[in-house]
Amino acid sequence: MLNIQRFVVNPFQENCYIVSDSTGEAVIVDCGAFYPEERQAVVNYIRDNGLTPVHLIATHGHIDHNFGNDTIFSAFGLQPEIHSKDSGLMDRMAEQAMALCNYKMDNESIPAVGRLLADDDTVEFGNHKFTMLHTPGHTPGSVFFYCKEEKVAFSGDTLFQMSIGRTDLWQGSYADIMSSLRHVSQQLPAETTILPGHGPQTTMADELRSNPYLK
Repeated sequence: MLNIQRFVVNPFQENCYIVSDSTGEAVIVDCGAFYPEERQAVVNYIRDNGLTPVHLIATHGHIDHNFGNDTIFSAFGLQPEIHSKDSGLMDRMAEQAMALCNYKMDNESIPAVGRLLADDDTVEFGNHKFTMLHTPGHTPGSVFFYCKEEKVAFSGDTLFQMSIGRTDLWQGSYADIMSSLRHVSQQLPAETTILPGHGPQTTMADELRSNPYLK
């Protein structure tokens, strides 16, 4: 069984998730923690629950999903893992921060990418495994992280409750995101819980039934 703790963080109300199981090993998904108290809350949760984080993974390379990577690197020595097609975005963290929220980042504090993921790569921790499903559209390297055993998928900014991610940012593509949504809706069981990058959780069944972009 997975234990999933959500933190709603930063000015963009991004969802950062800490995912662990009975072994105590954990994965940090999309650490967008920005304010000092948000960063400390993530670190405290991990330490207070005796967890051992073994992966820091990102569903895509936008700054609001990666603000807190430096804190995770400093506290636990983890570098972000991301699809190779978003490596260019990861190289532009400071530029993104200035463009989106007029925030100056210290380039020296931004941890380098530790692992570039490719289509169908897996992320393993404890007794569980995430399969990465490449879902370009919001960004070229957007992905779902899917746990088949628990029927849970972290959708980043590709799929939201009754909506989808925007495609008007750097190298976004409406055609690609629609193709990605068709792909995942065919791959994932209807009962899959969808945990998005912003907003409340949903299920694949609910989205197939009511999301206008999936009809």
